[in-house]
Amino acid sequence: MKNSALTRYRVMATIVGVLLVVLILIGVPLANFDGTGMWGIFPSTPEIWAAGSSAHNLGEGITEYLGVAHGWLYMIFLVTAFMLARKEKWDMGFTVVTLLCGTIPVLSFWAEHRATKRVRAAHAAAPQSAAKPAQR
Repeated sequence: MKNSALTRYRVMATIVGVLLVVLILIGVPLANFDGTGMWGIFPSTPEIWAAGSSAHNLGEGITEYLGVAHGWLYMIFLVTAFMLARKEKWDMGFTVVTLLCGTIPVLSFWAEHRATKRVRAAHAAAPQSAAKPAQR
């Protein structure tokens, strides 16, 4: 049985998850580990590469462009996840955890797997009860 809401959710969860991993685990370290302060929170960071180096510039590009892309795509992810939650009648706790996991690198993949498993299990059980014709 085809579930287009699940497919849309899975595609968006994967895209958002991959962008978040690249952004946080590659872009942010490349852009910020130049020995300067970071975000006004940390007075200095480890100096792994110099400011203005090709690695630093790559990190700046990743954080600038992928950061914006991730933000917009995360909004689309929220909509697709919410639409799936409504269609599948998820409880509020499961829905909130699924939505929030899109903000945590790597954990978003676990949430997508968990949601897919739940939807598929619900759909596997539904046809068995609906497939039995009424006997007269």
